[in-house]
Amino acid sequence: MKVALRTLLDRSVKRMGKGMNPVVKGSALEMVECAYTEGITVQISAGHRSLEEQAALYGQGRVYSYNGKNYSNLAKPIVTNAKPGQSYHNYGLAIDFFIVSDDGKRAIWTVDSKWQRVAAIGKDLGFKWGGDWSSFKDYPHLEMTGGLSFTQLQAGKEPHLTFKLEKMEMPKASKGDSHIISIQKTLNSRYKTNIEGDGFYGPKTRSALIKGLQTELNKQYNKKLIVDGKWGPKTKTATVTLKKGAAGNITWILQAALYLKGFNPGPLDGEFGGETEAALFQYQKAKKITADKQAGKETWNGLFA
Repeated sequence: MKVALRTLLDRSVKRMGKGMNPVVKGSALEMVECAYTEGITVQISAGHRSLEEQAALYGQGRVYSYNGKNYSNLAKPIVTNAKPGQSYHNYGLAIDFFIVSDDGKRAIWTVDSKWQRVAAIGKDLGFKWGGDWSSFKDYPHLEMTGGLSFTQLQAGKEPHLTFKLEKMEMPKASKGDSHIISIQKTLNSRYKTNIEGDGFYGPKTRSALIKGLQTELNKQYNKKLIVDGKWGPKTKTATVTLKKGAAGNITWILQAALYLKGFNPGPLDGEFGGETEAALFQYQKAKKITADKQAGKETWNGLFA
């Protein structure tokens, strides 16, 4: 009997643990789902890794101490060259995966066409694959770095990552990001969108947010748009420019859209204050659009196109 997708997702969520970047976590689960639709059963074997766990892993095959504790384990082979703080796992930005037998009972570590196909799906979703590295190839490894170095991450800088979900809204095995759940619940309450409050950003949540914007543009500015949740030229043309000091439901939609793109605007309160302005400015710079700290047509298009 073939293992259920839900089982693979549940196992993967458990293995990734707490501390995962929500985009990395969501994309990992999407990879598992996409592979399953192609007849490949895969699950995540590792996600967030503490510095102590990294020290234990680095100590395999070496004499090594970290923070006064001996992590030497010469009985096991070397499996990583990354010391604590030198792995993207330590920041919730990396995962490891493996193929499982169709019944879900055996791990299969053979790097064959199925393995390579899963890696390709991961790369399509925005991951970099350790199998492409020129030295010390790490075939189970996938990571999203946001272009940040370990030095930047150690200094507290956070990457701005976005989902690349084109196929479907992700069926989730567990609760996702609490802020996204709040956004989804508000959309359902305010605009009757009837989407699942699962805490993960996918096409249905994006469409619901566009419906909210279309509804507000009609209500507040009499734009006479069709409320269909589709981002087209008429909706783009109808958008209004927001700047610091603005308040209301359209500002809330802007804040929600920024958060879902990985740029935290602070409280989702419908008030265009300093934190929202800072998040908007960072988003504009990252997208290489006019960084004027105002949400005009170019910014709205970037958020929803």
